[in-house]
Amino acid sequence: VQLQAYGGGLVQAGGSLRLSCAASGRTFGRTATGWFRQTPGKEREFVAAISWNEISTYYTDSVKGRFTISRNNAKNTMYLQMNSLKPEDTAVYYCALGKYYLSSYTEPREYDYWGQGTQVTVSS
Repeated sequence: VQLQAYGGGLVQAGGSLRLSCAASGRTFGRTATGWFRQTPGKEREFVAAISWNEISTYYTDSVKGRFTISRNNAKNTMYLQMNSLKPEDTAVYYCALGKYYLSSYTEPREYDYWGQGTQVTVSS
């Protein structure tokens, strides 16, 4: 399975970006997918996740009300719409495909496959 994340870039505070993550090699299937982010010297942190049937979504507190996760199973693609961006959102963003039976949506160890990351930089 390969995940390709794209859509990152440089944006001013208050602006918006839309990240996409396309899967190849297999379908998303009945597995959750998620977005994580990482800054230098820090551990990878959970941003958002969505259940396989798109019914449930989960967000870290700092992005609630600003970010929206979605996916299109027919296209094997996941999205992260990021609005009202803040400088503290600056990070490399990674998409991930979860295990078939997740015990937690927020733990990186529950995800088997990862994209290569896309840089998001928010200037103040």
